[in-house]
Amino acid sequence: MGGFTMSIALQLKQARENSGYSQNEVATILHISRQSISKWENERAYPDLDNLIDLSEVYKVSLDDLIREKQELKEKLDLNDAQIDEQQKRLSNVNTKLYQNTDEGLILLIVSLISTMIPPVGIFVPMYVLWRNNKYNSLYKTIMLVSIIAIIVSLTNSFVIFSDLFLNLGTNTVYPTK
Repeated sequence: MGGFTMSIALQLKQARENSGYSQNEVATILHISRQSISKWENERAYPDLDNLIDLSEVYKVSLDDLIREKQELKEKLDLNDAQIDEQQKRLSNVNTKLYQNTDEGLILLIVSLISTMIPPVGIFVPMYVLWRNNKYNSLYKTIMLVSIIAIIVSLTNSFVIFSDLFLNLGTNTVYPTK
């Protein structure tokens, strides 16, 4: 990457070694990860301007001495900034997509509870509520529990109504007395 002149990565590494610091020590001083220092010294990433200024202070060298290939560094910094901007836009899109749906947890909970009042409907509506529920709802676990209970109650009520109307299971026989 550096051509016939010394690459910026090599200059950063030599400046660090000349000042007697390890990658861990520099990372601790700058409050960044050691992996960042390693990436800078292996040309897998480039420090931003603030970090370059901090590095020049830590290594006690001028910015000019630290980065002799000014045009190459400027291009790499611009590319790095563009990549950061693109990543931030992607993250912003992901966050808005995750949270643009309003929390429907309370509505799902109420629908599930009300459905128990109509026994045959109370079997299927809570199933829909369970399908519709997702882990981003504030009442996620409560909705699951209430929906399962609503299904059980509605099944029981439906069985009672069905048996009273059609099966006559609970019919009492009246015997005449003398």
